[in-house]
Amino acid sequence: MKTIFTVLLIFCLVHPAFAGEKISEKDKNEIEALLKKQVDAWNDGNIEKFMDTYWHSDKLVFVGSHGPTYGWQATLDNYKKGYPDKKAMGHLDFKIFNISKIDKNTAFVIGRFELKRDAGEMNGYFTLVIQKIKGRWLIISDHSSAEG
Repeated sequence: MKTIFTVLLIFCLVHPAFAGEKISEKDKNEIEALLKKQVDAWNDGNIEKFMDTYWHSDKLVFVGSHGPTYGWQATLDNYKKGYPDKKAMGHLDFKIFNISKIDKNTAFVIGRFELKRDAGEMNGYFTLVIQKIKGRWLIISDHSSAEG
């Protein structure tokens, strides 16, 4: 039942009939640039620069395998604990499946991450809510789930 609800929710959010408005090329390009900045920062071993793409707020939400984490600092701390150095971080790639507008200043992204590292590959999917805050697109909610 939970899976059916999740699939229906995602369908409603990304299907054009339910989306708030069509995403402009400019907004799509800016969001893609934000995601590229994440990948580049990760692959440079720079978690702080990677975290620059997230909303620097206690209201930021990151949902991973251990449940939700609230706040920018707590999310940064978790990343640093899980990935203490560049070797542990490995090499990240994203595949973006869909970017859609929810409203004028909010977008929804569905994608796949592929992380290659000495400790073993980790692959999975993510959904992001990205919002334009003070003229910048920033991730306000990230739900990332690894496979298997």
